[in-house]
Amino acid sequence: PRLEQPELGFLQSSPEFYMKRLLAAGSGSIFYLGKAYRAGEFGPRHYPEFTLLEWYRIDWDEHQLMSELSALLAELGVLSVDEKPRKTCYRSVFKEATGIDPLIAESGELRRYASEIASRDFSREDRSTCLDLIFSLVVEPALPSGVVFVHDYPLCQAALAQTAINESGEKIARRFEVFIDGMELANGYFELCDAGELRQRFMADNVQRRSSGRLEMPLDERLLGAMVEGFPACAGVALGFDRLLMKLVGARHIREVLPFTDLT
Repeated sequence: PRLEQPELGFLQSSPEFYMKRLLAAGSGSIFYLGKAYRAGEFGPRHYPEFTLLEWYRIDWDEHQLMSELSALLAELGVLSVDEKPRKTCYRSVFKEATGIDPLIAESGELRRYASEIASRDFSREDRSTCLDLIFSLVVEPALPSGVVFVHDYPLCQAALAQTAINESGEKIARRFEVFIDGMELANGYFELCDAGELRQRFMADNVQRRSSGRLEMPLDERLLGAMVEGFPACAGVALGFDRLLMKLVGARHIREVLPFTDLT
């Protein structure tokens, strides 16, 4: 039936919240292969409509999931059978490329460095935004060729990952990303299970969005309610399927592997 008063709707940027509700309902390990949408993302590696492969493994941690992802890449020929991908912590690659320790550097130092390399003012940006910019402009281009797993992210970039204390006593996020020849391919977490902590993170994100003039996002009460009922220990990862195809066929632009590119 036709809606007399159509409501504002959204295309999903990720199936993550829906999949987590299924996990909380007892689905067991699950995967998704389908479309996701992120407005305004155009470039050699970005397109607003893209294909995402996302999966969750019950009772696994992030290191087990990294091993499975390595096996998948080997099966597809991205890695040779006897080749092992490089695994390194975020702190090491960041410090090697910039000379800055991302876990203990003052936010002011990160803002100054980000402003310098971006040639614009980052003095009012938060710590996570500055780290993202520095990583994309300085660290990613310096990563070694081949497959690289970067893990143990700064606490401010935990997103929906659990946290832990590293060997040096700093609190870090149990998150990882995978890069192929400097191109980000996948992002994974040892998933946060605490509904109360998740609510606090959602609220903190809205505070930051409000301070930067962006639209606040409503809290997903269905997800939070499902997690209160019980969310299993698990690890999850989202992989950019189109970027994987780019690597497999040697494409230089994401449009080369998309069937339709009607958006401009």
